[in-house]
Amino acid sequence: MSSTSTKPRGFAAMTPERRTEISRMGGVSAHRKGTAHQWNPATAQEAGRKGGLAHRTKTPAPVTPPADGSET
Repeated sequence: MSSTSTKPRGFAAMTPERRTEISRMGGVSAHRKGTAHQWNPATAQEAGRKGGLAHRTKTPAPVTPPADGSET
């Protein structure tokens, strides 16, 4: 059996219309069960604030020294 197969599988093999249909069914199901996320003005404002902060912040991740104290 060849492990270098380039044939699409799963969702990649489906048409965009079929993927949309499946996604839509999942969303409708979640709303029926009551488990879907529903935005309100407060949560939308908080998400926008976080997105704005993340967009402006360009600080690199802090560099931690090695645990053994040696410098490389």
